Amino acid sequence: MKRLAKKPAKKDEVAELRREMARLKRESNAKIKGLESKVKSKSKEIETKKKDIERLKANLRKKDRMVEENKKDLSRMKKESSSKIRELELKIKEITEEPGKKEEDLQASKKLLDQREAELNKLREEIENKNQQLASKDMEMEGYKKVTEERIFQLETRVKELEGKTGEPSATT
Repeated sequence: MKRLAKKPAKKDEVAELRREMARLKRESNAKIKGLESKVKSKSKEIETKKKDIERLKANLRKKDRMVEENKKDLSRMKKESSSKIRELELKIKEITEEPGKKEEDLQASKKLLDQREAELNKLREEIENKNQQLASKDMEMEGYKKVTEERIFQLETRVKELEGKTGEPSATT
């Protein structure tokens, strides 16, 4: 009699264990799917951040090239204006050193000199304005560069955090 009582109890116990195993397997499969989904979304987020970083770096390089071009333009303009100033000074010297010129020649020369001085003053003002514009652009570019570098740093830090959570090594490090 004892034997018969033990078999149904063992069968019930085995059936209970099998039900428990099936339940645990379903729960672990659900958790695995959830984690896989999270890893996939984090990977997409990391890729998006990497693309943002690359785009910001490209913008920064473009702005740096623009600053360099502006500096070259300023240098060229300074050389041109310096050359024109020397040319005008030589003409003034020639005009003032020639004795015996007629009054008409002197009047025409004075008029030309006045025109040249007006041109010279205009060029000086233009150069001063360009210098101010370039200085303003330089400051703007420095500000943009700092903001961009800080944003890149933040994005890289975020990428590292996300990689630390997902366990993937970084492609940017």
